[in-house]
Amino acid sequence: MNTDRRRLAIDREQAHHFQTYGRQPLVLDRGEGTRVWDLDGREYLDALAGIAVNVLGHCHPAVTRALQEQAGRLIHVSNLYYTEVQSALVETLTRMAGFERAFLANSGAEAMEGALKLVRRHASEHGHGPKVVGVEGCFHGRTLATLALGADKYMKGFGPAPEGFTRIPRDDLGALDRALGDDTAAFVVEPIQGEGGIHEIDPGFLCEARSLCTERGVLMVFDEIQCGMGRTGHLFAWQAHEVRPDVLVTAKGLGGGVPIGAFLADTAVAEVLHPGDHGTTFGGNPLACAAAQATLDTIEAEDLAARAGRLGEHAHRRLDDFAHDHAQVLEVRGRGLMIGVELRDDADGQAVVGRMRAHGVLANCTAGSVIRLLPPLTIEESDLDRVLDVFFQSLTEVIDHA
Repeated sequence: MNTDRRRLAIDREQAHHFQTYGRQPLVLDRGEGTRVWDLDGREYLDALAGIAVNVLGHCHPAVTRALQEQAGRLIHVSNLYYTEVQSALVETLTRMAGFERAFLANSGAEAMEGALKLVRRHASEHGHGPKVVGVEGCFHGRTLATLALGADKYMKGFGPAPEGFTRIPRDDLGALDRALGDDTAAFVVEPIQGEGGIHEIDPGFLCEARSLCTERGVLMVFDEIQCGMGRTGHLFAWQAHEVRPDVLVTAKGLGGGVPIGAFLADTAVAEVLHPGDHGTTFGGNPLACAAAQATLDTIEAEDLAARAGRLGEHAHRRLDDFAHDHAQVLEVRGRGLMIGVELRDDADGQAVVGRMRAHGVLANCTAGSVIRLLPPLTIEESDLDRVLDVFFQSLTEVIDHA
């Protein structure tokens, strides 16, 4: 019977949904902690966490309880009114992130769009042009503006791209120096690239970029949609190097599984937006805010960011040891529980992910040949070791059968 349910779910999706996702052949039914189960009752360790979303794992009691209580009280009223839960969340988020103001959105792409409007309005009021400079390999979303700022391959067939966006090579300070002028509103970068293959931007480059932006009156924007929310050993990656951006964008893990995003800035930047300049119908609704509040409270109370840093060090030691003896691994990258393992071109990353799934572990392959591991921050060390053991076994099996 469950096989029939699985087939029905897949057939319905293929018949009626836009075919825009390369889905893995699973119909997931429930989750708890670091594990999910499919319709047949098979258990999987989730080392992807909804692409860095489920930072507390699946159905965490604090998030579940907050959703249940809020759903029975108030789900949505729009931003025409105040709600206690939204006011509490922006107070907590700004305190923990180290900024004065936050705007709540529904997703990372929407938060990034809001940040782009903010920096362009700021530029227009301070005598600068609207150009926004990005970095090659960064990914900021799938709206037209965020695609124009990100990689060209995602823009194919959707042009013309919005004007006013340009990119420089990663860590190229000379190119950034040439790009920043009176025509420039902002420099936007992921401190650690996610979709681009888990590449960390050089801390020295970020420090110099900060100085250049300050010197030329250009706002610096960090996209921490994937690398934020405790994943790298700090609540936000910028805190590791103390290179503070003017605008911070976050989403994914912020709601512990519930859609919510935000962009943050200090009042001196945020004050250029006035009533009517930006808005959202659903952004910051009570249900999403309750989930985000529970998520932030749990991360802080259990010091999960520091825990992710320690577990990441453990994982990197094991991965580095494995890479030393296996030429198929070119490089191990990332921080904390944001890990990318780049394979040689002749090692089929998708096949490795398939073998991992067959052994009960969920991961994915990004940037062509990078195995991406983004487990919940709550994962036990023994489960993390299981993920790594399965990766080692799966890569060996793919190589042996090549």
